Amino acid sequence: MALIGAHMSIAGGLEKSIERGEALSCEAIQIFSKNQIQWRCAPLSQGRAERFFRAWGESSIESVVVHASYLINLAATDATGDRSIAALEDEIERCDLLGVDDLVLHPGSSRGRPAEEGLALAAERLGLVLGRTAHKRVSVLLETMAGQGDILGKDFRQLRRIFELLDWHPRLGLCLDTCHMFAAGFEMRTPASYERLLDEVEKTIGLDRVRCWHLNDSAHPLGRKLDRHANIGEGELGNAPFSFILNDPLWEDIPCILETPPDGHGYGRDLAILRKLRGG
Repeated sequence: MALIGAHMSIAGGLEKSIERGEALSCEAIQIFSKNQIQWRCAPLSQGRAERFFRAWGESSIESVVVHASYLINLAATDATGDRSIAALEDEIERCDLLGVDDLVLHPGSSRGRPAEEGLALAAERLGLVLGRTAHKRVSVLLETMAGQGDILGKDFRQLRRIFELLDWHPRLGLCLDTCHMFAAGFEMRTPASYERLLDEVEKTIGLDRVRCWHLNDSAHPLGRKLDRHANIGEGELGNAPFSFILNDPLWEDIPCILETPPDGHGYGRDLAILRKLRGG
């Protein structure tokens, strides 16, 4: 069955994320490997990595996913582009030290230029980083985006273009975000529309490339291109799509990660709803 979990804070040490996930009975968690809004950070020491890996091994958490820094934009033409190359390479190195196989990455923004130019530049730089880290097992999972402004990844054709430009690199995968896809115009609230969504993924990229889900309700209606997450069942999506996902044998052992608002109900309520929808 799908693995239910949430994004956990690393405040106080990376290993604290494991403790927090255990306290909520998570089967999977997502973390940042460093401060996600700063370019500079101290190198990850072997000792810190070992403390995290030991805590994970002693826990009941089956899967850990790392989310790359929000600052990274491989499609940027200014200094951010070069910084992003170095930052992504560092993220992969950190994942490797932590024993984490999957790194979620936002595709970037073309910043006013044609989307095709942005996709080509992002693919070129991503290919450079994958080449530099060829000795690592870490996969980069491109996340589906809501489509606001010049953000890349609003549909599967754009994401497919990156896969094509990288010759379907084996270390390239997908992270499907329910709120983002709904905001971009993908309906999924009925069995038929959920199946059409899966057909689109299979036709353009392949369901076998999906390595992670982000489970978030949407505060805004279908197709508004506004990325605002809501607690499960309290937004426009309702409970149905999450039931479809969690009970679909396609997602056996795939981490399904909450990124719902941390204030208000917190993750406890949302996790309980997801477990009920899954049937345990």
